[in-house]
Amino acid sequence: MSEICIKCGLPIELCVCESIAKENQNIIISIERRKFGKQYTVIKGIDQSDINIKDLAKKLKAKLACGGTAKNGKIDLQGNHKTKIKEILSHLGFSPETIKIK
Repeated sequence: MSEICIKCGLPIELCVCESIAKENQNIIISIERRKFGKQYTVIKGIDQSDINIKDLAKKLKAKLACGGTAKNGKIDLQGNHKTKIKEILSHLGFSPETIKIK
């Protein structure tokens, strides 16, 4: 017998919790300068309890061919990728209206 999701009550294979959670996020994308003048794209506002932030960071790093990390509820990507991030996040299921670029 398959496992049942605690939140939605559906079998794990049919669980829609993560897709619903993706639509309700308020994501903020910004650029930071760090050591030696390097630029980092910082993605904040993703709720860690609903979405696996480490898995999301892994997908973004693979799509953008860059390094990065996921710590303290934010994703840091090496380089300036703010023009591409919104499109990639919308393809991954996040609502484009909730993604803000600063």
